[in-house]
Amino acid sequence: MAGSGIVVEGLRKRYGHGEAAIDALKGVDMQVGAGEVVGLIGPSGSGKSTLLKCLGAVIEPTSGRIRLGDRTIYDGGWTIRDLRALRRDNIGFIFQAPYLIPFLDVTDNVALLPMLAGQPNGEARRRARELLEALGCAHRASAMPATLSGGEQQRVAIARALANRPPVILADEPTAPLDSERALAVIGILNAMARRFETAIIVVTHDEKIIPTFRKIYRIRDGMTIPETGEGREAVVPEL
Repeated sequence: MAGSGIVVEGLRKRYGHGEAAIDALKGVDMQVGAGEVVGLIGPSGSGKSTLLKCLGAVIEPTSGRIRLGDRTIYDGGWTIRDLRALRRDNIGFIFQAPYLIPFLDVTDNVALLPMLAGQPNGEARRRARELLEALGCAHRASAMPATLSGGEQQRVAIARALANRPPVILADEPTAPLDSERALAVIGILNAMARRFETAIIVVTHDEKIIPTFRKIYRIRDGMTIPETGEGREAVVPEL
C-alpha cells in the first residue's frame, strides 16, 4: 500500500441511534501526501480522537471513504477483512507515552512488529538497527527501556512506528510530556523521517509550541475539518 499517503472523503461517524444519536464526524475530507507531516488540531470534543481511531481502523466509520496508499480500505464498509493485519503492516502509531515493552531491549522493541508480520528475525533486527541509526540512538540498541531518557524512549517509539514501512503514521499528542526543546526535536525527527521514507504523518496535538512547524493544518470543529496553510517553521533537531 506504500506510495500516496492517505485520502479521506466524506467520512462520518455516528454514535447511538434515534434521538440519542451523536454525530462525532460530519463529513471529514482530508489528504496527506507521502512525505508530509500534517497537524490535526481542535478543542476537546471536536472529533479528533474519533477521526484518528477511524483512520487507524480501530473503530468503524458510519459512511465515507478512506484510501490508504494505493488501495481503498473503507468505502461504506471495510474492504479488508483482517483489520489487525492492516494496522500491523500499514499503519504506524505513536502515542503520548512510548509504551515500550519493558522486558525487551531497544532493538527487539523495534523489531517485534516485523517479526509478528512474518519477517525473519535477523532481517527484522537489521531493519531495527538501521532505523535506530537514522534516529541517532544506535548506541542504545542493546539498552533496556527503563535505562533510557524520555526523549530516547520517544525516538525508539518513532523507530517502532516506522519498522514495517507503513504508508501512514498516526501520532496522538506525541510531544505532550516533553519540554519545548524536546518537543521541537520530535517534530523535526518526524519531518525528517517522513521525507526519508515517504510516509504520511498525521499529528494530533494541543501543543502550541509545535503548531508553527506544520506546513499544512486541518482544524477540526464540530466534526468537520477546515484545511489551513501553516507557517512551516523549520524545527531544529537537537539531542534528545
